[in-house]
Amino acid sequence: MRIRIGLGYDIHPLEEDIPLIIGGCNIPSLKGAKGHSDADVLIHAIMDSLLGAMGKGDIGNFFPDTDPKYKGISSLILLSEVKKIMDREHFSIINIDSIIILEAPKISPFINEMKENISSVLKIEKEQIGIKATTSEKIGYIGKGEAIVAYATSLLKKI
Repeated sequence: MRIRIGLGYDIHPLEEDIPLIIGGCNIPSLKGAKGHSDADVLIHAIMDSLLGAMGKGDIGNFFPDTDPKYKGISSLILLSEVKKIMDREHFSIINIDSIIILEAPKISPFINEMKENISSVLKIEKEQIGIKATTSEKIGYIGKGEAIVAYATSLLKKI
């Protein structure tokens, strides 16, 4: 059995009057993440970690932000496409761990729903997914409420 690890990272600016979508959940907030798709930093970081573990590059290779067909698309749909690549390449997920860095709002009440969304798309147990949230203690662009960041690692096995 061959084990592979991948690391993913994503960042998006925050702006008023845009929905804040994290882990496929619409989070009530005065500001949302701006991006070509739904700007779901958690799902983007997870996709990059999965693709990286398979040696397939990053999400920009598969879903370029210059392609109008991805404008406003749900990142859960893109994640399902990454799952198809994993299935074709004969990889299965051992676990995913992630962290979201955002000053406000508090997202811990939504973590279980995020795990449900992700586990449903990837066809894994919720217990295989770790999602943590923290702030940057009001330091830097994240602390000033100007951006949201997510990191993710994935551990895969070749089957």
